[in-house]
Amino acid sequence: MAYLDEFLLIALAHFFAVASPGPDFTIVLKQSVQQGRRNALWTSFGVGLAILLHVSYCLLGVAVLLTQSPNVFMVLKYLAGAYLAYIGVQALRSAKPAPAQQEIVLQSQGVESSWIAFRRGFLTNALNPKATLFFMSLFTLVISQSTPLIVQAGYGLYMALATWAWFSFLSLVLSKPSVRGFFQKSGYWFDRGIGVILIALAIRIVV
Repeated sequence: MAYLDEFLLIALAHFFAVASPGPDFTIVLKQSVQQGRRNALWTSFGVGLAILLHVSYCLLGVAVLLTQSPNVFMVLKYLAGAYLAYIGVQALRSAKPAPAQQEIVLQSQGVESSWIAFRRGFLTNALNPKATLFFMSLFTLVISQSTPLIVQAGYGLYMALATWAWFSFLSLVLSKPSVRGFFQKSGYWFDRGIGVILIALAIRIVV
């Protein structure tokens, strides 16, 4: 109870951060529509687990190193931008199927392995400088230095579980047959749109 006010502040800040559109939402949307519910849930799990990575380096003090080393943070930004741009270019390169092949293409989607789906989610969040800045701010400005490490770790575990739950919920909604059918009617243009968004996010991260 002594840390209830601090926890509520962290939970509120995390809610607005995780609910705001960004790379995590875009990749979960892409997986939900193109790959289906199972893969989207694995992607959501990857996003949630990556939160523990951010929490771990904050607890270990690496966040202080990042704030004092612009070059290291710049490398992280370029890695994140390159990864998102790569996914975006892959989406832009998707060929428009012939009408007779459309049904075959839709049925063939969903063959991506659970490991690849998990990796997409994990890397998208782990390399996201926005997430890095958010957790650095929390652990250096919001959370008191007198807060025990075990309590700070509890905050991190909550944020990881909350992130996983949020994106799993989105996966369940976005992967419904009616929602997937809406997007897949113009799957070619959906791919192109997602590609443009991912590349725009990559440019925004770098700039």
